[in-house]
Amino acid sequence: MQAKGGSDKQSGRTFTEAARRAQIVEAAIEVIAEHGLPNASFAKIAQQAGLSSTGMISYHFRGKNDLIREVADEIVRVNTEFVVSKLRREGGFTATLRAYFAANLALPDEYPTHQRALASIVANARPDDPQTWGLIETVTEISRNQEEWLRDGQRAGEFRAFDPAIMGLAIRSARDAAVARAGDDPDFDAAACARELADLFERATRK
Repeated sequence: MQAKGGSDKQSGRTFTEAARRAQIVEAAIEVIAEHGLPNASFAKIAQQAGLSSTGMISYHFRGKNDLIREVADEIVRVNTEFVVSKLRREGGFTATLRAYFAANLALPDEYPTHQRALASIVANARPDDPQTWGLIETVTEISRNQEEWLRDGQRAGEFRAFDPAIMGLAIRSARDAAVARAGDDPDFDAAACARELADLFERATRK
């Protein structure tokens, strides 16, 4: 273990600097979730983080786009780790598909602030934002991995013949719509929706 104030070899930052960046990112998530991305000023973020001035944010980030990209990366990391941890407990492709919907529809309850912040970032993203804050390549990578997983299920004999790109698109679209509804409607039964979607796509994919 490194002493406090030591360096993070991968980033070149001290642990103190890394902790401060993480503190700012968490504050930004809270502010974006509450006020929306357009109203997430450095002043509000500094206040949420308990900083004396916005200068500390500017010291650690090269402007708002740099900070928002880090926020998007952190939300995606948290979401991915949560979902993957649930999938690893399952056995077989069909069981994993069902776990995928259950885990994703649990996200609004487990990390409600993260989901509201991500929804605001996506809603306000423009094509000219720097690489759309990393979300485009993230979605592309997720799509590619999911399509390959569907092919593996076909090769294993659990899934019928279908176009993995189209089936993956349908799965992600259903997931995204359901998560958005769960975040907007407090009376929405996310667990029941997860079961219905799992039933639907089990029938759609099974051999």
